[in-house]
Amino acid sequence: MKSILIVEGNLREENQSFSKVGIQTHTESLKDSLAYFTNELKIDVVNPSSDQNIQLISDKLENYDGLIWGGSSLNIYDDTPEIRKQIEFMKGCQKKVKKILAICWGMQVAVTAAGGQVKKANNSHIGIANEIEVNENGISHPLYVDKDRKFNSPAFNFDEVVKLPKNGICLSSNKINKIQSLYFEINNTKVWGLQYHPEITYEKMISLIQFRKDRLIENRKVFKNSSDVEKHINFIKKEISVENKLKRMMELKNWLNQLK
Repeated sequence: MKSILIVEGNLREENQSFSKVGIQTHTESLKDSLAYFTNELKIDVVNPSSDQNIQLISDKLENYDGLIWGGSSLNIYDDTPEIRKQIEFMKGCQKKVKKILAICWGMQVAVTAAGGQVKKANNSHIGIANEIEVNENGISHPLYVDKDRKFNSPAFNFDEVVKLPKNGICLSSNKINKIQSLYFEINNTKVWGLQYHPEITYEKMISLIQFRKDRLIENRKVFKNSSDVEKHINFIKKEISVENKLKRMMELKNWLNQLK
């Protein structure tokens, strides 16, 4: 049985707000998606921003076959104490865990810890990323085995990687983010990074949009009003009607296969 560590990127308060309205945390969503492929995993969970036992986990990082670092509503350039804790923990993981899957916020933390750079993007993905295209490097990479060369995916991000770490390779892009996925090695650790969310359903993305509606209208200025929000939700619902669940999560399956 393989042993993996899931790193929760959201602050405890954010997860509590999810739970109050019946929305899964990112860790809960990830566990469900992993279970779709296998029940033969021993899973530990850690939150570097708030867990008091973080040193206990740090001391046994070598024992994990792999690590998955999930999403968050944080912005890495805010440079808060909680964010700095996550970056420092990632640096330790990049020395001791051989295989890392870094998703959305996780990819941004991984890149920052390894010397790359993340900035606020000129545009955003709200629940869905359209026409992600796998490039020539991606076609030959195990991340994209049995994946369509062009695809849509659940996604929710306002920031993007603008500078790869040393020896980093971009694997896919779309019109909004030039780096939708990447690969790099550091200290003998192999990092696969995804800006989008193959592990999260479109249904959850719709719930997140509804939950964050006021913020998206008033603070983020992504939508003009509630009518705009509903139009966007209906657009995502059309994607639900045509999506293939296995195809959507193929990156997760391919990463798990690398643990064997």
